[in-house]
Amino acid sequence: MAKIKVTLVKSVIGSDKRQKATVEALGIKKMNHTVEHEATSQILGMVSKVKHLVKVEEI
Repeated sequence: MAKIKVTLVKSVIGSDKRQKATVEALGIKKMNHTVEHEATSQILGMVSKVKHLVKVEEI
């Protein structure tokens, strides 16, 4: 399965609490923090909900 790198590029300050919880559930701790995940449908769905806050790269 493909892997993706997810990086937080915009602050979650001012975002609604569901978006903050999604970013936290992805394992992102702070700005410019990058995490790697398998590209499962669950992870891709989470990324699509916060796509305006993150940058996604395929590995």
